[in-house]
Amino acid sequence: MFFIEVILPLSLAKTFTYRISEAEYHFIKKGMRVAVPFGKNKIYTALVLDIHENAPTLYDAKEIHQILDEKPIATEIQIKHWLWVANYYMCGIGDVYRGAFPSGLLLESETIVSHKPEVIVNDSELSDDEFLVYEALQHQSSLKVQEIASILNKKNILPVLQKLISKDIIVLEEEIKESYKPKLVRYVKLHSKYESDNGLTELLDALKSANKQKEVVLTYFQLNASEKKPITVKKLTETSNVTAAVVKALVEKEIFEEYYLQHDRVSFNGEKSEKELQLSEAQENAFLAIKESFSEKEVCLLHGVTSSGKTEIYIKLIEEYLQTGRQVLYLLPEIALTTQLVSRLRLHFGDKVAVFHSKYSNNERVEVWKQTLENSEKAQIVIGARSALFLPFNDLGLLIVDEEHEQTFKQTDPAPRYHARDSAIVLANFHNAKVLLGSATPSIETYFNSQTDKYGLVTLTERYKNVRMPEVVLVDLKDKHFRKRMTGHFSDLLIEEIAEALSLGEQIILFQNRRGYSPIIECLTCGHVPHCQQCDVSLTFHKFKNQLRCHYCGYSIAKPTNCHSCSSIDLTTKGFGTEQIEQELVSLFPKAKTARMDQDTTRGKFGFEKIIDTFKNREIDILVGTQMLAKGLDFDNVSLVGIMNADNMLHHPDFRAFERSFQMMTQVAGRAGRSEKQGKVVIQTYNPNHNTIQQVTNHNYMGMYKEQLYDRQIYKYPPYFRIIKLTIKHKDFDKLKEGSMWLYQVLSQNLNMPVLGPEEPAISRIRNEYIRTILIKIPQNLHLGNTKKTIQKMLNSFEAVAQYRAIKVVVNVDFY
Repeated sequence: MFFIEVILPLSLAKTFTYRISEAEYHFIKKGMRVAVPFGKNKIYTALVLDIHENAPTLYDAKEIHQILDEKPIATEIQIKHWLWVANYYMCGIGDVYRGAFPSGLLLESETIVSHKPEVIVNDSELSDDEFLVYEALQHQSSLKVQEIASILNKKNILPVLQKLISKDIIVLEEEIKESYKPKLVRYVKLHSKYESDNGLTELLDALKSANKQKEVVLTYFQLNASEKKPITVKKLTETSNVTAAVVKALVEKEIFEEYYLQHDRVSFNGEKSEKELQLSEAQENAFLAIKESFSEKEVCLLHGVTSSGKTEIYIKLIEEYLQTGRQVLYLLPEIALTTQLVSRLRLHFGDKVAVFHSKYSNNERVEVWKQTLENSEKAQIVIGARSALFLPFNDLGLLIVDEEHEQTFKQTDPAPRYHARDSAIVLANFHNAKVLLGSATPSIETYFNSQTDKYGLVTLTERYKNVRMPEVVLVDLKDKHFRKRMTGHFSDLLIEEIAEALSLGEQIILFQNRRGYSPIIECLTCGHVPHCQQCDVSLTFHKFKNQLRCHYCGYSIAKPTNCHSCSSIDLTTKGFGTEQIEQELVSLFPKAKTARMDQDTTRGKFGFEKIIDTFKNREIDILVGTQMLAKGLDFDNVSLVGIMNADNMLHHPDFRAFERSFQMMTQVAGRAGRSEKQGKVVIQTYNPNHNTIQQVTNHNYMGMYKEQLYDRQIYKYPPYFRIIKLTIKHKDFDKLKEGSMWLYQVLSQNLNMPVLGPEEPAISRIRNEYIRTILIKIPQNLHLGNTKKTIQKMLNSFEAVAQYRAIKVVVNVDFY
């Protein structure tokens, strides 16, 4: 008897055993995919973890359906890393597997449900849920099980479907389908009988009367002479300006032959520039210091002010590692940044750069996966957002985590809720690789680690080419309002600065950390504010679409003309978002071209590039945006940056509010004056004497770091304490209250460390589920692994209590 241990792509903490034959036993290797039956009639793609001969004791092992790979598609180090992620972030190994693999490699029997056409249904016989399913199927011919689950917003919907099947209203079809197809490109070549010289004369005689066809053939010869590579049909039709029909006619006449070649979807075909990168003196020193630090420590932090030319240093380092033949992974916080960086790196390394992130289509991701696995030429350098961490690297030499303080490196939903920076350091450790963290405003934990000699530290204090740091001007909004010097949300000073920059033909960035037009619509008569039906939050007004939307669940209604509670027509808006600023700009500077960049305008794969490129080409004068702008984008013509209101970040109920605000404002400010001229930053605030705002003005990172560290120690926060946050959700308020209390008591009795809660968060209901949170603070001296085991045991016993089974508990380790 032979068996394999597999991971299923389901949120389950354990592996499963399946039976295989002897022939399969000798063929299967760790890291291959197999299709296995699971449950009553589901088929999943599982990954082989281990091959052995011990039968499971608790259940009979089922046989596998089929083996899906000829050779392993995941590496041992990769699987080891997944196990670490699952263990550290307290999630099932299945979650990590599902999160890591591109879904093009994870087929499962997408159970498809469709309704029987001829059946006449009596609506009154159906229960509410059944009727919803039936109705949905009237609109769409077939639905997947998970789509129905989301329509009903329920976990176990199979009973409902079972009833509908027994009433003979719907049918299930099981299907499994392969989804990755390499793109085929059509090429043409001259038919073999015309290859000789007298063949050519024959050919031109044959085409005497057909002018267009003759032209195509001549173009073909030209192309053939000038380019030494196969000619695609597309290229031929474009160069000779004819339709594809003409080429088709030539193929039918047997003058041309068609053939296909597999083509890479993500291929790069620009020139790479041959010129050497010249580092400035400061950069050269930093570069040498980093290499020195790598000889002693695994991790090095490069703390360089904004636009000090960190990217050039990265490129130099990458060059050195590529010569040793090892792979390099370059992680960025934001998909928007990858596009800008990819073009910079491709200028240097040409075809060796592969890109991997979630806006790529499935097939493109599978392609990069396979290239990385084979250590192919095309994937020597992989650039990506956090998910690129899970690629099957063959021999990783260097990991670069740029802008390491960004909170987007932490995944919040769904599990695995990992932090890419921390996981990257562990991965590098498995590969004996080095990690370089870069940032102008390092996160406090990272800086703390470099102060306690865990990481190396290299600082760059001057900007590239000695450009001066931008000058920061504070505007006191209280004072301006009092003196009636405000126009909408703009102070007179900001308006003057914008006008001056526009007259000099320079560009401006305005930053406001909230999308939409205004977050609240209020009735002046009775004070009623429209709220979302399913969440505990007011609806945001989007003027562009003239609707009120909930930013948590997507619920939307048309903008009301009168108050829903007292029918008065005096409605006013409170607060302001990017849309409102954009509108005010149009009335203040009608001649200037404005654009805005937020989640609403950058949907889709190339949403960002369009905006960034038009801004780079100076077609836009003023760009209004949310925090996307704060990420390391590089525009050389921006001389003024305005922060519309610095306070809404400072007063966020989060222990990192000050640190985050400092980072955000410094990063946004860093977009100003990146070439010769000194830039200007205008910060509007009601609170100009606030420490954090003063620290931004003086570019004083150390001051912020020391002040925050002092606070963190007193109030038991990281880096002195590790935090695990439990989020508990349920539709029934009382049951949730009771369950969360039970969990809290068990935790606080068994752990000798601070356990806080159960607390109602600021938004205590989302999508009709009430929420409570519990925080567990683990001191540095206690063993982290054992504490987590204890917590996991208690969560298991919580699940074992029958009345609490329906309560969802989400564990988030290091949630910050």
